[in-house]
Amino acid sequence: MKVENNLSTLLAEIDEVTTTRPAIIAVTKYVTIDRAREAFDAGLMHFGENRIEGFLEKKAALPEATFHFIGSLQTRKVKEVINEVDYLHSLDRQSLADEIQKRADRTVRCFVQVNIADEESKHGLKADEVLDFISGIKDYDKIEVVGLMTMAPNIQDQSRLRRYFAELRNLRQQVQAMLQDNAPCTELSMGMSNDYLSAVQEGSTFIRIGTKLVG
Repeated sequence: MKVENNLSTLLAEIDEVTTTRPAIIAVTKYVTIDRAREAFDAGLMHFGENRIEGFLEKKAALPEATFHFIGSLQTRKVKEVINEVDYLHSLDRQSLADEIQKRADRTVRCFVQVNIADEESKHGLKADEVLDFISGIKDYDKIEVVGLMTMAPNIQDQSRLRRYFAELRNLRQQVQAMLQDNAPCTELSMGMSNDYLSAVQEGSTFIRIGTKLVG
């Protein structure tokens, strides 16, 4: 199906549950450059990739778009990509923050990744580690903590999903209350193809959509 049609359906579903539309990140890691270009032509401006090679290829093909690196980033790979990202969604440890501070030639907009359900299979800080982590990087002038990111458990229970997303929203408020110059933390990156409606109902400002949008 055309991306334009998928996008229209997606927006209609979002509008049924909220009056505030989030930014939609088209996750293009499994699709061709042509398919990504179709998404851009349909009006999408945000694109997400989780592999460095794919990220650089898509960014070169769509230089006018905004690119999000949404995958776990190995510390030794930071130098290859950090000065190309518009947003990094996976700041999750001190060693990564140190390397970004060392390698970046400008301030990088970062989401701190939170393992909100404390799942062993997922990356991210535990919820009770987030405030100390952000406080610990307060002098890192190459990092701006624009928000928090999470991946909720792959479950069908919408009430449980909403509780997880609400927990991240509440955690964002705690970060904002720190009044830390490099951590305005105004954004929430939460919600994917299977749970985005629950996420937007809890105030997500960025949703990461792959299969439902671009296939």
